[in-house]
Amino acid sequence: MRKFLTKKKIRPWHQDNRFWSTWAPILFHQERWAKTPHDITDVIALLGLKKGARVLDLCCGPGRHSLELARRGFRVTGVDRTPLYLRRARSSARREKLSIEFVRCDMRDFRRESAFDAVINLFTSFGYFADPSDDRKVAANMFACLKPGGRLIMELMGKEILARIFLPRSWSIMGEYLVLEEHNIKKGWGWIENRWSLIKNGKIEKFRLSHRLYSAVELTGLLADVGFGAFEVYGDFTGAPYDHTARRLVVVAHKR
Repeated sequence: MRKFLTKKKIRPWHQDNRFWSTWAPILFHQERWAKTPHDITDVIALLGLKKGARVLDLCCGPGRHSLELARRGFRVTGVDRTPLYLRRARSSARREKLSIEFVRCDMRDFRRESAFDAVINLFTSFGYFADPSDDRKVAANMFACLKPGGRLIMELMGKEILARIFLPRSWSIMGEYLVLEEHNIKKGWGWIENRWSLIKNGKIEKFRLSHRLYSAVELTGLLADVGFGAFEVYGDFTGAPYDHTARRLVVVAHKR
């Protein structure tokens, strides 16, 4: 009898819990945690947030920003799809006696109509999906989650910055880890494919990841398309201009 083999469906990198657990010491190293209070001070200023405001931290990870916002008196909901990160976030909140709602959900599916004064989406947590309509869905969800007059802030590596600093291969040392990053630009600078290798004690862990690249014009255009009505674009959280010296792409979008 002829046997038919079913091709195994490959899970996208962003749904691979092993990727997020393996890279947690690099993505969320001590220096990054230490910098969080300074970043949140700037985020609050850019958003014009008042104490007690309701904030959605979309793609909250282990709660780095959610925890700091809650410490300052904001009512926070953190959303992420990675169980390990949510466990760590909840544990930290309990330890500090902070009241934070953490929800396990894909960013394409989380939507609470007019529930929040602000939405934050930070640390290049956007553009992971192969189908661009999924990005639009996430943007529409963020718009729907905001109350009238609410604001969204997004922070990622802009296409213009990446073009300026691009290296096809780079090495770095982070504590006891040796990190190799390899990058390949695709689709006319619309997509980047990466291979990350993590080396510790002679053991190598390799992962492939990819995501869409946005310029400032492309990102604000997408946000305008789902209903946002006004924008400010900055080169970092301090409000520096988004020019040839910019370090990150920071967009503040208003729901009128």
